[in-house]
Amino acid sequence: MSLEQRTKITKWKMGLGYGFNKFPNGKIAKDSLKSMQLFGNKSFLILILLIGLMGCKSNSKNKDNGKLKVVATTSIITDLLHQIGGDAIDIQGLMGSGVDPHLYKASEGDVNKLFNADVVFYSGLHLEGKLVDIFERMEKQHKNTVAITDILDRKELLASEQFGSNYDPHIWFNVGFWTQITQYVTEKLKELDPDNAGLFTVNSKQYLKELEALEEEIKGVIETLPAEKRIVVTAHDAFNYFGMAYGFQVLGLQGISTATEAGVQDVQQLSQFIIDNKVKSIFIETSVPRRNIEALQAAVTSKGHNVSIGGNLYSDALGTKGTIEGTYIGMFKYNVNTIVEALK
Repeated sequence: MSLEQRTKITKWKMGLGYGFNKFPNGKIAKDSLKSMQLFGNKSFLILILLIGLMGCKSNSKNKDNGKLKVVATTSIITDLLHQIGGDAIDIQGLMGSGVDPHLYKASEGDVNKLFNADVVFYSGLHLEGKLVDIFERMEKQHKNTVAITDILDRKELLASEQFGSNYDPHIWFNVGFWTQITQYVTEKLKELDPDNAGLFTVNSKQYLKELEALEEEIKGVIETLPAEKRIVVTAHDAFNYFGMAYGFQVLGLQGISTATEAGVQDVQQLSQFIIDNKVKSIFIETSVPRRNIEALQAAVTSKGHNVSIGGNLYSDALGTKGTIEGTYIGMFKYNVNTIVEALK
């Protein structure tokens, strides 16, 4: 995709995009994966065999400790479940710090976790593109799967010309969307574990207050940056919802999925955009290799101009567990402070 095409996204044109069939109510279209091969033939056959075996097992509450057994795909969803469920549920996350969900492939151990869970929470909107086939098979076997983005109004989502009938999946960079998802996940947990419904409600109310405070804080920080300097250039288009919500123009060297590679023309066009708009800094993402952004910086330098690397941003994954960036709220604050300081 050319820079001109991706720039259309930053103008917030909404509607239909993507080349896959969308899946209402979390159902995944069968023909959405005709051109996608998840594993090699041998690995794929092993995977199918495992799935068949797992389908015979019960997915009632964890018999070892009586807790609801929950699996989350991304580290961002895992953090949300910890905020709501606390110690009352048994939470396992598939993807850790720095893991790219666009490219993540399930291991045999992951398949075991997924099919033995009481419920699996995943993002949806084709974020976990290489896990879609597994989710489809789980649905056929009536396993509990929840696409957290199902609650969002599609009219509020951003289309992408890269894919025919789906949307930009990076919805967590709009705190308002994350608030809706928090409420949705809370209700799902209460349905699955009514004995702990009161605890989930209390935890959720507290977390919603923290999200409200987060939005107020980041808006205050952003106000210190002049409007003409609010241009964020990153490795891939993960920050479009951030731009739409908080008044930034956002451009990524790659598209909304890291499965697509940037070409020489993309680098040349974006480097010229940086020069023309006097962009001071560009940003690396922790879940994407830094080589493309370094190539972009080199292209700007080759044209007799300078652009600095403003720091590492957390896009598709949180930071290391136990750090400030290891939570959604901490990650968001870190990103905003890094962006604003680098662009001043």
